[in-house]
Amino acid sequence: MTGDIERIIREKIVKLGLKDTELVHFGSIAKLPTQHGEFDIIGFLSLRDMKDHTIIIRGNPIGKENVPMRIHSECLTGDAFTSLRCDCREQLEFAMDYLAKERYGILIYLRQEGRGIGLFNKLKTYTLQEMGYDTNEANELLGFNKDERSYLVAIDALKALKIQSVKLMTNNPKKVAGLCEAGIDVTDRIPVAIKPNVYNVKYLSTKSDDGHLMGSGDLYCQDESEEGTEE
Repeated sequence: MTGDIERIIREKIVKLGLKDTELVHFGSIAKLPTQHGEFDIIGFLSLRDMKDHTIIIRGNPIGKENVPMRIHSECLTGDAFTSLRCDCREQLEFAMDYLAKERYGILIYLRQEGRGIGLFNKLKTYTLQEMGYDTNEANELLGFNKDERSYLVAIDALKALKIQSVKLMTNNPKKVAGLCEAGIDVTDRIPVAIKPNVYNVKYLSTKSDDGHLMGSGDLYCQDESEEGTEE
């Protein structure tokens, strides 16, 4: 029975046009009906960090250009438990709603909880934030950089999906820069506008201070190249 399941999964993966790469092993695929719309969900093992990650796809984006997409880092407290301390769930739901209206698109869900410091340490930063520190200061007091996330796994996945250009849902210029540097053309940025609440207003203010674009405004690979040539 196990062999039959594996064969069926491999057939579905091949039918979609996917092949394993040196860094990405596609291990599962299934339908994912949600309150936002109907998607497929793909599980893959990254041989870069040896973690399981997921890709949610709408339609068939394989090999397409200007693919609407979001790279979303895991946030158990926000995504699953609806915490108001951050804007993670709102950004995730925005992306799902957006993709549900498109012919094709993807959401790469990365297992890097708490800006890459892990769940236990993230909960420790909550205690520090209750003492008055902002999210960056809390990370640094625990001995971490203010943001330990990496987008290399997402870039590996995009290359495995044969996607060369995207319309990226993000407020974070570092995501745009990371994709551009890796040869993934960001042809447009789709801003994710989130209304602050009393619990996350300081968190969102800190993100803004870090350079996140919290509203409209173009940002794509051409912008990154021009900034890099300024004297």
